[in-house]
Amino acid sequence: MTRVCDHHDDHVHASAPSPRRHRGVLDRRGVLAGAGAAGASLLVADALSGSLPSAHAGPTQRRRTGASRASRITRGTQLVHADLHNHTLMSDGDGDPAEAFASMRAAGLDVAALTDHATISDNLLGDVLAGILPQEYKQLGGLTRADWRATGDLADSADLPGTFTAIRGFEWSEPLIGHVNVWFTEHYTDILQAGVMQPLLAWLRREPGLILDGGADGIAGFNHPGREPLRFQEFHYDPRVRDRVVSLEMFNRRDDFLFEGWSDGKSSPLVACLNAGWRCGITGVTDEHGVDWGFPEGKGRTGLWVKQHDRRGVKEAMLARRFFATRTSGLRVDATATVRGVRRRMGSVLPLEGSRRVRIELDLAAGAAWRGRRLHAQVLRPGTEVPEVIHVEPFTVGGVVEFRTPRVSLDDGDYLLVRISDPTQVNETSGPEGHPGNELGIAYTSPWWFEPAA
Repeated sequence: MTRVCDHHDDHVHASAPSPRRHRGVLDRRGVLAGAGAAGASLLVADALSGSLPSAHAGPTQRRRTGASRASRITRGTQLVHADLHNHTLMSDGDGDPAEAFASMRAAGLDVAALTDHATISDNLLGDVLAGILPQEYKQLGGLTRADWRATGDLADSADLPGTFTAIRGFEWSEPLIGHVNVWFTEHYTDILQAGVMQPLLAWLRREPGLILDGGADGIAGFNHPGREPLRFQEFHYDPRVRDRVVSLEMFNRRDDFLFEGWSDGKSSPLVACLNAGWRCGITGVTDEHGVDWGFPEGKGRTGLWVKQHDRRGVKEAMLARRFFATRTSGLRVDATATVRGVRRRMGSVLPLEGSRRVRIELDLAAGAAWRGRRLHAQVLRPGTEVPEVIHVEPFTVGGVVEFRTPRVSLDDGDYLLVRISDPTQVNETSGPEGHPGNELGIAYTSPWWFEPAA
């Protein structure tokens, strides 16, 4: 039974400067050549002030509204809106990298990452070839070492703790196995060095050094799962990096990946990933390849509950899986689960003994226009081909929603998450007939994982 607590919800705007239209053309080689910290700092400062020339007209000017950044069911964190997957001319994107962070900040995002493709150019030859071959080489070769330095300089210059968090990352991109985003590392790696999953996971375990680089200082996530046919070698599992492989993209661009590949006889990527043993939170991203980073409505994005609004706080929230996926800007989702008096936020571990019901508290808001909208909360549990939906809770957007699930047991699997859906619209990528996942997805919480009670 639903209990809705009608708490007042303030509607606020995420602070962001209004973008100006730019003049002229900036040559890509001019942006990337050398890309020292001083030069990159000037480029980003100009972009944020609106004075940087550009070949593009720039994003449409608009201000985003949404729900308050404060949860009604938990304390100690604030909501920040993030896009953790974006591309530029440094790989196969269309946009000038010097404009990307400014565009995302102007769109109202609080956290943004550039994650250009790392394919075959993590070597000195890659830098040489990038200077003499046409642009099409970048789409094949991806990031070079000079590009990696430039991305870091641009992120450092755009980063403003407490206001806007800019992150350098890369997308390890194997065309058959899959793509993996990596954030917060000193180094990057490509598919010539780590061409299948186990070498990549070994690289993530290795500490960065002068002779052999490594990614033990970073975190990673599975991108658009199932778009590439081998699906990360069916989510090849390594428990040694379970804690640092933190995310699974369920919204990428405008797509919901819940049933990706199901019509071709494959299992749901969500089931395949979590059943393999990974403990991934759920993200949404734009995977932007155009020039209007942050602005298109309807593309994926991630809500992060941070203790502090800076890189340290973002990384801590991602490691804690304290985040949710959506395709709606300004949406707030927070959720807790309680078993026998132990109450934890999404992304947490809960002790479970025997068969128990779980009490869910859900805080969802997106601004005044959403009040009164009728949605469903779907409780997802492990399945063999697709997740089992053990409960559907209809609710009306307004107050905090509370309900109890049917009994759950570790014998039936070790995770549970909530998918928010709109019963009046359909998921364009459908699954089995009658499955609640065929309703349009609005948001996913990160899972809770159950472990035996001590």
